[in-house]
Amino acid sequence: MKKGIAASKGYAIGNALIKEENSINVEKRYVKNIYKEEKRFEKALELSKKQLKEIKIKSEREIGSDKAEVFESHIMLLEDEEFAGAVKVKIKIEHINAEAALYDVVSSYIKIFNSMKDEYMKERSTDVKDVGNRILNNLAGQVFPLNEIENDKVVIVAHDLTPSDTALLDKSKVVAFVTDIGGGTSHSSIMARTLEIPAVVGTMDITDSVRNGDLLIVDGVEGTVIVNPDENIIKEYRAKMKAYNMDIDKLKSLADVETVTKSGKKVDILANIGMPQDVEQVLENGGEGIGLFRTEFLYINRTGMPSEEEQFEAYKYVVEKMEDKPVVIRTLDIGGDKKLPYLSLPEEMNPFLGYRAIRLCLDREDIFKPQLRAMLRASAFGNLRIMFPMISSVEEFLRAKDVLKQCMKELEKEGRTFNRNLKIGIMVETPAAAIEAEELSRYVDFFSIGTNDLIQYTLAADRMNEKISYLYNPMHPAVLKLIKKTIDAAHKNGKLCAMCGEMAGDESSIPVLMEYGLDEFSMSASSILRARQIIMEN
Repeated sequence: MKKGIAASKGYAIGNALIKEENSINVEKRYVKNIYKEEKRFEKALELSKKQLKEIKIKSEREIGSDKAEVFESHIMLLEDEEFAGAVKVKIKIEHINAEAALYDVVSSYIKIFNSMKDEYMKERSTDVKDVGNRILNNLAGQVFPLNEIENDKVVIVAHDLTPSDTALLDKSKVVAFVTDIGGGTSHSSIMARTLEIPAVVGTMDITDSVRNGDLLIVDGVEGTVIVNPDENIIKEYRAKMKAYNMDIDKLKSLADVETVTKSGKKVDILANIGMPQDVEQVLENGGEGIGLFRTEFLYINRTGMPSEEEQFEAYKYVVEKMEDKPVVIRTLDIGGDKKLPYLSLPEEMNPFLGYRAIRLCLDREDIFKPQLRAMLRASAFGNLRIMFPMISSVEEFLRAKDVLKQCMKELEKEGRTFNRNLKIGIMVETPAAAIEAEELSRYVDFFSIGTNDLIQYTLAADRMNEKISYLYNPMHPAVLKLIKKTIDAAHKNGKLCAMCGEMAGDESSIPVLMEYGLDEFSMSASSILRARQIIMEN
């Protein structure tokens, strides 16, 4: 038996298919025809871009746009003229083959990222490596077609799976996957949960312990893998699979049921979305509103700012689809990992503690005001609420609210219709906001605790950094105290307190949050039914 991390729940029995690590031997060769070599590179670049766009579209359809965001950064790198230009310059000046030029450029990028102190930026080296390998594979004509597997009931065994690997898995044939490395918060693990594919990661050496064709039992509940089990163990796990599948069917019956605790308290379960089309999955799973509508999709992968009209149409679509259910729209959270090429943002040593989110918007009213105007106009069509991210003081909130009031006056002069009494809240995602929650609650209409950032800022631990992932603990006493303090402060002043981080959908955290008196839980649409079951049983 191999022990790892239970990354995606469920049970599976299938034969191992080992995904060999692509080992492309990059040899540096002198080339005479520079033009031909540049064209080879351009062709591989375009093919890579086409593949990633197809993967992104497929992922958005199957797992939601928020989970598919990782592919946006990959596409942006492929479209980066500086990156492609560096490869072409090497080909031209050194008269070397495209593979060697690409390898040198990718290696230099990785070296730069790895030398950075900021752990998040170090992680970007993985993205560069993944993109570089894709182009190299296309230059060499090598692929591992995870979406073209011949046998049924296959368990993919790999050293690691990239997000694009996971997105391409053929669910009709792949019943689970197991890896040597990885963590429960990696992009691949998140995708596996959304796709409902059992997964165990971080086994250390599964690829050395398994051969192609070995029968494997993958226990995505306990995080174990059994190699070539006997008949008794197979029988035991078939029974577990049957019980688990019956439980899943029971969950689906809760889609149209109100979330009420055993004591009779009504609790609202909302969803986090990243694009307007995500609303369909929310409604299918019985979501009682949108607790976090990320607006960054309107700004990325384009050459200029979205117009007010374009933003208005996107917000209006979601608000109308949700009818009278609440739709909480977060203002632009750009910065950190989401830089925009047309904004010319300054380079920062630690962007997650720098010029981002509300700090950027307050400084750039040319960005902020059109978005607020679009939100206000959309508020005439449903229950829209506005939420400001990264607020750390009362003064910051009042500055943001003042800009909103200016937009209201402008729209009134223009004769535009909007909801003058819409609710305005903040994300509590900095320790400062949690500590000052009682003071802040006198001014805001609601809180929404963003645990993803709150945890990493409180514990000084990047959740995406596998070397220190053990420090990222939602149940750390310091984190729980800040959450409890925030909820109590909101209730003291008669305000609603929600949560929109991953912790809101975490099965082990939900009972604790209920005990603390959290009013609304907002999570990925795929987590709604399980959360509803847990809340109704408590």
